[in-house]
Amino acid sequence: QVQLVESGGGLVQAGGSLRLSCAASGRIFSSYVMGWFRQAPAKEREFVATISSSGRITDYADSVKGRFTISRDNAKNTVSLQMNSLRPEDTAVYYCAARYGPNRRVESEYRYWGQGTQVTVSS
Repeated sequence: QVQLVESGGGLVQAGGSLRLSCAASGRIFSSYVMGWFRQAPAKEREFVATISSSGRITDYADSVKGRFTISRDNAKNTVSLQMNSLRPEDTAVYYCAARYGPNRRVESEYRYWGQGTQVTVSS
């Protein structure tokens, strides 16, 4: 069992930055692939970024590539999402998730989920 708790969301103006963090407890964090997903109002949850268990392999949605950076600290059991050049369309609830196995973009392949943190970008 893995418990995930996100933090760092908030209100920011377009062009600004936020850093989201996800703290994990429970089983061995370094064994899990970690992902970030988001859900905007009236939309389905979508993939944002994922990072391999070692941290060496990352993958991003096209909509955030070059603006967002995912990273992890296995010694501290945390995964982060640095978000720069934020746009109003980035407004959503952001979730971190964990899975065994290779990096994946599909949310159904992630077993553990946090409660989410709200990010609001004003224009």
